[in-house]
Amino acid sequence: MSRDLHPRLLRGFVATAETLHFGRAAERLHVAQQALSRDVRALERLLGDALFTRTTRSVELTPAGLGLLPRARRLLALHDEILSGAAHRPLLLDLNSDVTGPDLTGGRLLERARAARPDGELLARFHGGLAAASAELLAHRLDVSFGRFAGLPAGVRAQLAQVPVRLERVSVMMKAGHVLADRPTLRLADLAGYPVDVCAGNPATTEWADLGVRLLREHGLTPAAPYVPPVGVDETARYLARHGDPMLTTVGGPLIPGAVNVPLVDPVPLSLVSLVHRPDLRHPGLVALRAAAAELGAREQWLLRPAGSWLPAADGALLAV
Repeated sequence: MSRDLHPRLLRGFVATAETLHFGRAAERLHVAQQALSRDVRALERLLGDALFTRTTRSVELTPAGLGLLPRARRLLALHDEILSGAAHRPLLLDLNSDVTGPDLTGGRLLERARAARPDGELLARFHGGLAAASAELLAHRLDVSFGRFAGLPAGVRAQLAQVPVRLERVSVMMKAGHVLADRPTLRLADLAGYPVDVCAGNPATTEWADLGVRLLREHGLTPAAPYVPPVGVDETARYLARHGDPMLTTVGGPLIPGAVNVPLVDPVPLSLVSLVHRPDLRHPGLVALRAAAAELGAREQWLLRPAGSWLPAADGALLAV
């Protein structure tokens, strides 16, 4: 058995020791409570001693835990000091979109974080999707991404941290001449007989396609045949004009010439956007992004779920953590 001690195990121990509550410690670390409990048990096995006494009502440090706490704090402080040089490098984030929009969540957070930290550098790329970005995150080629975390495979989710940021309203984008394009809103039932493009042909956005398929299936609607996805404003406009199928997107999303974006209602479909990063990432840019999410979320009630809305159960569970 390896005797290497990962700082993550010590960080989980210290957070639990300081809060004496696994749920609050997991929230502080932005990890699942089950993952934190697993790390604490792994540390106990590695050290060969129990660090906490647990009952249904309380968590207390054992003598071994009390002895470890000050040493763990010193080691983590040294670890962070060694890594502090990394804080001066640019933070690389993926906004998951190759086109801009008036109210895209990632873009707004980036703008606010840059304003709050003008001395730092946050570099954005504008293509991909969370499915593709998650591989880049795990390979340390990317620091932060945004998207529907619940749509990632379980094994990938277990290796990443996420912060729920915003419940975005789902809409459909279509060419202006479409028979449904002149309506201010569309009931889901209005889409009966019209195949809906959920970007199923894009392997970089499988988390989004999963939401679309769930939405359509639960409401008796039909997904369009998978197409090779367009890239860029001009290609997206040509794609919509050529194929004609309404494309699932979000309110406030991309502005495409010759296209309209119509909100869906009855029910109002929602997509939960999370800020996603590696659990061990320590960077002032990440702190600025999280602060921006908290500020904008509170001011504009980003996580308030409207009455009569639809959200996959897996996404709702992330809100309840």
